[in-house]
Amino acid sequence: MKQRIITAAILIAVFLPIAILGGVPFLILTYAMATIGLYELFQMRKLKLASMHGLIAIILLWVFLLPNKYFEVINVTELSKIELAFAAVLIFLSYTVIRKNQFTFEDAGFTLLSVLYVGIGFYYFVQTRDAGLIYLFYALFVVWVTDSGAYFIGRKFGKRKLWPDISPNKTVEGFFGGIISALAVAVLFALFSDIQISFVKLILMTIILSIFGQMGDLAESALKRHYGVKDSGNLFPGHGGILDRCDSWLFVLPLLNFLHILH
Repeated sequence: MKQRIITAAILIAVFLPIAILGGVPFLILTYAMATIGLYELFQMRKLKLASMHGLIAIILLWVFLLPNKYFEVINVTELSKIELAFAAVLIFLSYTVIRKNQFTFEDAGFTLLSVLYVGIGFYYFVQTRDAGLIYLFYALFVVWVTDSGAYFIGRKFGKRKLWPDISPNKTVEGFFGGIISALAVAVLFALFSDIQISFVKLILMTIILSIFGQMGDLAESALKRHYGVKDSGNLFPGHGGILDRCDSWLFVLPLLNFLHILH
């Protein structure tokens, strides 16, 4: 526990000033986090990032992460990100032929889905910050308080297992406790911040984000269980890897943007 607290304090001390500053420093931090996240996924499947398919994956990831205002400036191909992703599909499939199935169809699918999973999630990390620091803090607090509420309420009152085949410690009581805890965050943001979202919409959004934040956590747990690993990495002592810390973000941040835009 002591190690977890020390690591968390260091992470907050590094992350908070960069988040407040925003701009290029925040973009650089996002690129670093996303690239490490992709590396962790490759490690789970025992694929090498230092390879031709790894290089293609990194390039595609970095393209996805680029905010549109920069992408339009450097995009000499005039292709959209979706069109570039389809080009990557063709390249990966061609590469399976060149490598005589040493790099398989399943490897190609895993690589592409990994790029989309990490790339889209962290792209909206930047988009959320660009929309305003208050939205980033709202999303992160919903994730953190949901996680903490689910843990403590689950430990105190949990009796029914939520999904034992994937995450044996999670309970139904903890799941709903996480949502209730997140609603407290919504109320505090509605009362004490200048977040530009109506109260009713904020409550509904918070419920949805809390549910999908927990789904993101479960999805990462299912992935790790499938590949037989305890943590996605060991970058943060006591906390695991980037994906262990950001699995809920990768679900919540895109959804926040979709829901807030569709008002």
